[in-house]
Amino acid sequence: MYKIIACDLDETLLSDDRSISKENIEAIQKAKELGVKFVPATGRGYNTVDGTLKELGLYDLENEYVISYNGGAISENKGSKLLHFEGITFEKASELYKRGLNYDVCIHVYTKDMVYAYKFVQEEINYLAGRMEVKEIFDDHIDFLKGQEIVKVLYMNTDYGYLKKIEDDLKDITGDLDVSYSSNRYIEFNHQGVNKGQGLKKLADILGVDIKDTIAIGDNFNDLSMIKVAGLGVGVQNTVENMKKECDVITKATNNENAVAEVISKYILGTN
Repeated sequence: MYKIIACDLDETLLSDDRSISKENIEAIQKAKELGVKFVPATGRGYNTVDGTLKELGLYDLENEYVISYNGGAISENKGSKLLHFEGITFEKASELYKRGLNYDVCIHVYTKDMVYAYKFVQEEINYLAGRMEVKEIFDDHIDFLKGQEIVKVLYMNTDYGYLKKIEDDLKDITGDLDVSYSSNRYIEFNHQGVNKGQGLKKLADILGVDIKDTIAIGDNFNDLSMIKVAGLGVGVQNTVENMKKECDVITKATNNENAVAEVISKYILGTN
Protein backbone atom coordinates (compact mmCIF):
# COMPACT_ATOMS: atom_id res chain seq x y z
CA MET A 1 0.00 0.00 0.00
CA TYR A 2 1.15 3.53 -0.68
CA LYS A 3 2.33 5.32 2.46
CA ILE A 4 3.25 8.83 1.28
CA ILE A 5 1.50 11.14 -1.18
CA ALA A 6 3.70 14.09 -2.18
CA CYS A 7 1.51 16.68 -3.86
CA ASP A 8 2.24 19.98 -5.55
CA LEU A 9 0.02 22.89 -4.47
CA ASP A 10 -0.44 25.55 -7.15
CA GLU A 11 -2.31 24.26 -10.20
CA THR A 12 -2.48 20.76 -8.65
CA LEU A 13 -4.16 20.62 -5.23
CA LEU A 14 -5.31 24.23 -5.36
CA SER A 15 -8.00 25.34 -7.78
CA ASP A 16 -7.34 28.37 -9.95
CA ASP A 17 -9.11 30.52 -7.34
CA ARG A 18 -6.58 29.16 -4.76
CA SER A 19 -9.22 27.20 -2.85
CA ILE A 20 -9.14 23.52 -1.93
CA SER A 21 -12.29 21.63 -2.81
CA LYS A 22 -14.34 19.85 -0.17
CA GLU A 23 -13.83 16.61 -2.13
CA ASN A 24 -10.05 16.93 -1.99
CA ILE A 25 -10.08 17.72 1.74
CA GLU A 26 -12.32 14.77 2.54
CA ALA A 27 -10.21 12.37 0.47
CA ILE A 28 -7.00 13.54 2.15
CA GLN A 29 -8.58 13.06 5.59
CA LYS A 30 -9.68 9.52 4.66
CA ALA A 31 -6.16 8.71 3.49
CA LYS A 32 -4.76 10.11 6.75
CA GLU A 33 -7.11 7.84 8.74
CA LEU A 34 -5.50 4.91 6.91
CA GLY A 35 -2.04 6.09 7.98
CA VAL A 36 -1.09 7.61 4.63
CA LYS A 37 0.94 10.80 4.92
CA PHE A 38 -0.19 13.65 2.67
CA VAL A 39 2.84 15.85 2.09
CA PRO A 40 2.53 19.21 0.32
CA ALA A 41 5.52 19.58 -2.02
CA THR A 42 5.93 23.16 -3.15
CA GLY A 43 8.41 25.61 -4.54
CA ARG A 44 7.23 28.09 -1.95
CA GLY A 45 8.60 28.36 1.59
CA TYR A 46 7.31 26.17 4.41
CA ASN A 47 6.05 29.23 6.29
CA THR A 48 3.61 29.99 3.43
CA VAL A 49 1.81 26.64 3.69
CA ASP A 50 0.17 27.11 7.10
CA GLY A 51 -3.20 28.13 5.64
CA THR A 52 -3.25 25.05 3.43
CA LEU A 53 -2.30 22.78 6.34
CA LYS A 54 -5.11 24.24 8.44
CA GLU A 55 -7.64 23.55 5.68
CA LEU A 56 -6.38 19.98 5.38
CA GLY A 57 -6.39 19.32 9.14
CA LEU A 58 -2.61 18.82 9.15
CA TYR A 59 -1.49 22.05 10.81
CA ASP A 60 1.01 21.82 13.69
CA LEU A 61 0.78 18.02 13.82
CA GLU A 62 3.61 15.69 14.77
CA ASN A 63 4.64 13.12 12.16
CA GLU A 64 3.18 15.15 9.30
CA TYR A 65 5.50 16.91 6.85
CA VAL A 66 6.05 19.51 4.13
CA ILE A 67 8.60 19.50 1.30
CA SER A 68 9.26 23.14 0.38
CA TYR A 69 11.58 25.32 -1.71
CA ASN A 70 11.49 22.62 -4.44
CA GLY A 71 13.10 20.13 -2.04
CA GLY A 72 15.46 22.64 -0.44
CA ALA A 73 13.73 22.12 2.89
CA ILE A 74 11.84 19.35 4.67
CA SER A 75 9.94 20.28 7.81
CA GLU A 76 7.69 18.58 10.35
CA ASN A 77 4.40 20.40 10.73
CA LYS A 78 4.63 20.50 14.52
CA GLY A 79 6.30 23.84 15.17
CA SER A 80 7.56 23.95 11.55
CA LYS A 81 10.55 21.95 12.76
CA LEU A 82 13.23 21.99 10.05
CA LEU A 83 14.61 18.50 9.35
CA HIS A 84 16.63 19.25 6.21
CA PHE A 85 17.82 22.41 4.49
CA GLU A 86 20.01 23.00 1.45
CA GLY A 87 20.36 26.37 -0.26
CA ILE A 88 22.71 28.22 -2.60
CA THR A 89 25.66 30.45 -1.73
CA PHE A 90 25.29 34.19 -1.44
CA GLU A 91 27.84 34.54 -4.25
CA LYS A 92 25.72 32.42 -6.60
CA ALA A 93 22.53 34.21 -5.63
CA SER A 94 24.21 37.58 -6.18
CA GLU A 95 25.46 36.50 -9.60
CA LEU A 96 21.99 35.30 -10.64
CA TYR A 97 20.46 38.53 -9.39
CA LYS A 98 22.90 40.74 -11.30
CA ARG A 99 22.53 38.71 -14.49
CA GLY A 100 18.75 38.88 -14.12
CA LEU A 101 18.89 42.66 -14.30
CA ASN A 102 19.65 42.26 -18.02
CA TYR A 103 16.33 40.52 -18.73
CA ASP A 104 12.68 41.44 -18.77
CA VAL A 105 11.92 39.47 -15.62
CA CYS A 106 10.75 39.90 -12.07
CA ILE A 107 13.53 38.48 -9.86
CA HIS A 108 12.73 36.63 -6.63
CA VAL A 109 15.33 35.84 -3.97
CA TYR A 110 14.22 33.37 -1.30
CA THR A 111 15.67 33.27 2.20
CA LYS A 112 14.34 30.94 4.90
CA ASP A 113 11.90 33.56 6.12
CA MET A 114 11.25 36.06 3.32
CA VAL A 115 10.88 36.45 -0.43
CA TYR A 116 12.43 39.57 -1.97
CA ALA A 117 11.26 40.73 -5.41
CA TYR A 118 12.84 43.13 -7.90
CA LYS A 119 10.66 44.59 -10.70
CA PHE A 120 7.61 43.47 -8.77
CA VAL A 121 5.16 44.13 -11.59
CA GLN A 122 1.43 44.34 -10.98
CA GLU A 123 0.75 41.02 -12.73
CA GLU A 124 3.04 39.27 -10.27
CA ILE A 125 1.62 41.17 -7.31
CA ASN A 126 -1.83 39.94 -8.30
CA TYR A 127 -0.65 36.35 -8.85
CA LEU A 128 1.07 36.11 -5.45
CA ALA A 129 -1.67 37.82 -3.44
CA GLY A 130 -2.75 35.37 -0.76
CA ARG A 131 0.04 32.95 -1.59
CA MET A 132 3.02 34.46 0.21
CA GLU A 133 4.43 37.60 1.74
CA VAL A 134 6.85 39.42 -0.56
CA LYS A 135 9.11 42.40 0.14
CA GLU A 136 9.84 44.59 -2.86
CA ILE A 137 13.45 45.71 -3.38
CA PHE A 138 14.91 48.28 -5.76
CA ASP A 139 18.72 47.95 -5.58
CA ASP A 140 20.94 46.54 -8.32
CA HIS A 141 22.56 44.22 -5.76
CA ILE A 142 21.57 42.04 -2.77
CA ASP A 143 24.48 42.86 -0.49
CA PHE A 144 22.03 43.32 2.39
CA LEU A 145 21.56 39.52 2.36
CA LYS A 146 25.22 38.70 3.05
CA GLY A 147 25.41 36.24 5.91
CA GLN A 148 21.84 35.01 5.48
CA GLU A 149 20.93 31.54 4.23
CA ILE A 150 19.54 31.84 0.70
CA VAL A 151 17.39 29.02 -0.63
CA LYS A 152 16.93 29.85 -4.31
CA VAL A 153 16.52 32.51 -6.96
CA LEU A 154 13.87 32.58 -9.68
CA TYR A 155 12.89 34.75 -12.63
CA MET A 156 9.29 35.44 -13.68
CA ASN A 157 8.05 36.01 -17.19
CA THR A 158 4.90 34.43 -18.65
CA ASP A 159 6.63 33.81 -22.00
CA TYR A 160 8.03 30.27 -21.66
CA GLY A 161 10.11 30.64 -24.85
CA TYR A 162 11.76 33.72 -23.39
CA LEU A 163 12.62 31.83 -20.18
CA LYS A 164 14.14 29.00 -22.24
CA LYS A 165 16.34 31.56 -24.00
CA ILE A 166 17.47 32.84 -20.60
CA GLU A 167 18.33 29.28 -19.54
CA ASP A 168 20.55 28.95 -22.61
CA ASP A 169 22.17 32.33 -21.92
CA LEU A 170 23.02 31.39 -18.34
CA LYS A 171 24.62 28.00 -18.97
CA ASP A 172 28.03 29.49 -18.10
CA ILE A 173 26.94 29.92 -14.46
CA THR A 174 24.28 27.23 -13.91
CA GLY A 175 26.41 24.08 -14.16
CA ASP A 176 26.26 23.66 -10.39
CA LEU A 177 22.55 24.42 -10.14
CA ASP A 178 19.28 22.55 -10.55
CA VAL A 179 17.17 24.51 -13.08
CA SER A 180 13.42 23.92 -13.33
CA TYR A 181 10.18 25.56 -14.44
CA SER A 182 6.92 26.11 -12.58
CA SER A 183 3.46 27.65 -12.83
CA ASN A 184 4.01 28.49 -16.52
CA ARG A 185 5.78 31.66 -15.39
CA TYR A 186 8.97 30.83 -13.48
CA ILE A 187 12.47 29.57 -14.14
CA GLU A 188 13.93 28.46 -10.80
CA PHE A 189 17.52 28.04 -9.67
CA ASN A 190 18.25 25.69 -6.76
CA HIS A 191 21.43 24.08 -5.54
CA GLN A 192 22.47 21.16 -7.74
CA GLY A 193 20.66 18.01 -6.69
CA VAL A 194 17.95 19.97 -4.92
CA ASN A 195 14.57 19.17 -6.43
CA LYS A 196 11.26 17.75 -5.31
CA GLY A 197 12.31 14.23 -6.27
CA GLN A 198 15.33 14.32 -3.98
CA GLY A 199 13.15 15.89 -1.30
CA LEU A 200 10.71 12.98 -1.54
CA LYS A 201 13.54 10.44 -1.42
CA LYS A 202 15.01 12.17 1.63
CA LEU A 203 11.67 12.19 3.45
CA ALA A 204 11.04 8.55 2.58
CA ASP A 205 14.47 7.70 4.02
CA ILE A 206 13.71 9.68 7.19
CA LEU A 207 10.43 7.80 7.62
CA GLY A 208 11.81 4.40 6.61
CA VAL A 209 9.43 4.14 3.66
CA ASP A 210 10.39 2.36 0.44
CA ILE A 211 10.24 4.83 -2.44
CA LYS A 212 8.03 2.29 -4.28
CA ASP A 213 5.37 3.03 -1.68
CA THR A 214 5.05 6.71 -2.61
CA ILE A 215 2.79 8.67 -4.95
CA ALA A 216 3.74 12.05 -6.43
CA ILE A 217 1.17 14.38 -8.00
CA GLY A 218 2.01 17.50 -10.01
CA ASP A 219 1.44 19.61 -13.08
CA ASN A 220 4.68 21.27 -14.14
CA PHE A 221 8.37 20.64 -14.76
CA ASN A 222 9.47 21.37 -11.19
CA ASP A 223 7.28 18.38 -10.22
CA LEU A 224 8.81 16.04 -12.78
CA SER A 225 11.68 14.84 -10.58
CA MET A 226 9.31 13.57 -7.89
CA ILE A 227 6.87 12.16 -10.46
CA LYS A 228 9.73 10.13 -11.95
CA VAL A 229 11.17 8.94 -8.64
CA ALA A 230 7.89 7.99 -6.92
CA GLY A 231 6.38 4.54 -7.06
CA LEU A 232 3.45 6.11 -8.90
CA GLY A 233 3.96 9.40 -10.75
CA VAL A 234 0.72 11.23 -11.48
CA GLY A 235 0.11 14.26 -13.65
CA VAL A 236 -3.19 16.08 -13.32
CA GLN A 237 -5.16 16.68 -16.51
CA ASN A 238 -3.86 20.26 -16.76
CA THR A 239 -0.22 19.11 -16.66
CA VAL A 240 1.91 20.87 -19.27
CA GLU A 241 1.59 18.87 -22.46
CA ASN A 242 5.29 18.13 -22.98
CA MET A 243 5.48 16.48 -19.57
CA LYS A 244 2.47 14.16 -19.76
CA LYS A 245 4.41 11.36 -21.47
CA GLU A 246 6.78 11.28 -18.47
CA CYS A 247 3.97 10.48 -16.02
CA ASP A 248 2.74 6.98 -15.13
CA VAL A 249 -0.85 8.21 -14.97
CA ILE A 250 -2.79 11.30 -16.06
CA THR A 251 -5.97 12.05 -14.12
CA LYS A 252 -9.27 12.65 -15.87
CA ALA A 253 -9.78 15.70 -13.67
CA THR A 254 -7.96 19.03 -13.68
CA ASN A 255 -6.93 20.94 -10.56
CA ASN A 256 -10.38 22.58 -10.72
CA GLU A 257 -12.17 19.21 -10.77
CA ASN A 258 -10.84 17.37 -7.67
CA ALA A 259 -7.88 15.66 -9.34
CA VAL A 260 -6.27 14.82 -5.98
CA ALA A 261 -9.46 13.20 -4.73
CA GLU A 262 -9.53 11.15 -7.94
CA VAL A 263 -6.03 9.81 -7.22
CA ILE A 264 -6.76 9.02 -3.58
CA SER A 265 -10.08 7.36 -4.39
CA LYS A 266 -8.49 5.08 -6.99
CA TYR A 267 -5.11 4.22 -5.47
CA ILE A 268 -5.67 4.53 -1.70
CA LEU A 269 -9.37 3.99 -1.01
CA GLY A 270 -10.13 1.70 -3.95
CA THR A 271 -13.47 3.41 -4.53
CA ASN A 272 -12.90 4.71 -8.04
